[in-house]
This record gives sequence, C-alpha cells and structure tokens, in this order.
Amino acid sequence: MTAPRHNLWLVRHGQTEWSKSGQHTGRTDLPLTPDGETKASRLAPILARRRFALVLTSPLQRARRTCELAGLGDQAQPDDDLMEWDYGEYEGVTTPQIQQTVPGWSVFTHPCPGGETADDVGRRADRVLERVRAASGEAILFAHGHYLRVLAARFLRFPPTAGQHFTLDTATLNILGHDHDAPAIHRWNAPLVSPAEKGV
Repeated sequence: MTAPRHNLWLVRHGQTEWSKSGQHTGRTDLPLTPDGETKASRLAPILARRRFALVLTSPLQRARRTCELAGLGDQAQPDDDLMEWDYGEYEGVTTPQIQQTVPGWSVFTHPCPGGETADDVGRRADRVLERVRAASGEAILFAHGHYLRVLAARFLRFPPTAGQHFTLDTATLNILGHDHDAPAIHRWNAPLVSPAEKGV
C-alpha cells in the first residue's frame, strides 16, 4: 500500500517596511508593520481547525511573529534552513536599483555578490522537504517570499530557478499536495480576506 501523502502548508510572513518598499530583505531582522500584524492574525481562525504534525519557522522575527499571530507559536520549531535568501551586497536594495547597473538582473537568474545563488537556496529547501516528508501528518512552514518560491519549485520537482514563476505576496496561505502521484499546487497566493471586507 502506498504511504499517505500529506499536504504541505506554506505561509509567507506579514508585511514589513522593506517588503512594502520592495527592498531585498534577507537576513536583516525587521519587525512586522501594524498592517502586517493585522493580516497575519487572520490566519488564526483558519489554522485553528487544523492539526499539524510539524510546524517550522524561520528564526527571523517577521516569520516567528507571523507564526505566533497565527496561533502556532507554541508548536513551532525554528529552522535556519528556512531563512530568507542571503542577498549579500544587494541587501536593502530594490530590483530597479540593481538593474541600473546590471540590466535584466533577477535574483533567480543572476548572482548576488557575497550572497547565495538559487542552487544554494534550493539545497536548503531540499533539506526542509526531507523533514516534511518524514513527518507523520501535515506540515506548515512560516518563512519568506523568495525562499518559499524556491521551495515550491523543488516540491514540484523543478529546478530552483523555476521559483521565478510563482509570485508570492505577504501574509498569504499556500498549500502544496499531490494529484495522484504528481506533486501539485492546491492553493497559491490567495489573499486572506476578513468577514468585514467580504461584507459579512
């Protein structure tokens, strides 16, 4: 009998000042904005209905705080492999600023001087996926935009650079799983909407 395939839930942290301005935020440990906290807290009633065998979070405070506001802080295990891409010299710099000197630059296809490559991030994502596959049930990860895009690509058996095709906003809930034997996306980049915003 084939072993059960459990879903993998991914949460990108809530908004920070740098995610708002489009600055690359790798290892700079920024807090959530008030809006980021508000939207992260909308995860709690959704996730309260689930039971996770594994809860992992990046050790950076924007991910840890999102996990806490989502109601899973007491179950979370920090994992350094979930940290955001190390952007090296491009930390705090926007893509348009980088492209002024490196036309066509993208984090997925070009180097970050002094930082990581897509393959480096992919190796970290592969280690996390090994932990997820060993879990006895569903897992949930709280991490960062570019990192989770690479992780999704690796889950789908694509190269790390394929993450460039998966845009990912802050405070979004995403679900990866399977369609028969093939890895599949069940939910991606869908915003969380409060009852007030729905008009309820």
